[in-house]
Amino acid sequence: MRIKCTVSYDGSGFSGYQRQPGLRTVQGEIEEALMKIHKGERIKITASGRTDVGVHAVGQVFHFDTSLKIPMEKWPIALNTLLPQDISIQNAELADQDFHARFSAKKKEYRYRLYRSFHRDVFRRHYAYHFPNPLNIEAIRTASRFIIGTHDFTSFCSSKTETENKVRTIYEADIWEEGDEITFRFVGSGFLYNMVRILVGTLIEVGEGKRKPEEIKQIIAAKDRSRAGKTVSGCGLYLWKVYYDN
Repeated sequence: MRIKCTVSYDGSGFSGYQRQPGLRTVQGEIEEALMKIHKGERIKITASGRTDVGVHAVGQVFHFDTSLKIPMEKWPIALNTLLPQDISIQNAELADQDFHARFSAKKKEYRYRLYRSFHRDVFRRHYAYHFPNPLNIEAIRTASRFIIGTHDFTSFCSSKTETENKVRTIYEADIWEEGDEITFRFVGSGFLYNMVRILVGTLIEVGEGKRKPEEIKQIIAAKDRSRAGKTVSGCGLYLWKVYYDN
């Protein structure tokens, strides 16, 4: 049977999500726990997508196949007992056999946290990007509206990406302030490698007055990575939610 799990993790102690030889990864830790439950049998998990070094997840989704008859409500308990403190299985449910954590996903939501105190906060250094300079939030909001829609996002993805089709749809782009923090929220059909981090880096430049909000349209049209802003740190990025039809 196929099981769908929702997992949260603090990415600061991992070399990314994907299993890599000799490195501590989220996938590696979960598969090790599953192997113990399955008495040495290797169980491969498939996630909705990968997250980079230092990137966090509130609602990452993965699936795996098992022949064990453990009650569904016991799976999170069984896994969390074996997992380290920086990974937590939030939910487990029986999925259709044709469910696929990556290919069945309809939308993804990412959030990016930035804080603006003058001095860096040592307790937030792994969880939010420190940016002490003044920002024009209204200019950022205006610029973010040009991101919404279906576009070729070549300008907003890493030149290292191997994906040929760079057309994605952004359904929502929101920015709000709470205290000294700014949160950027993006909901889209999918996201390219480093896309959210480059979008945020470019919007910050708009907020600084280095770019006009309308420039976003020109950057998208250029399909040229060098036209967009810098790639901000992964520490402030969270895979917030993955949306499915059911």
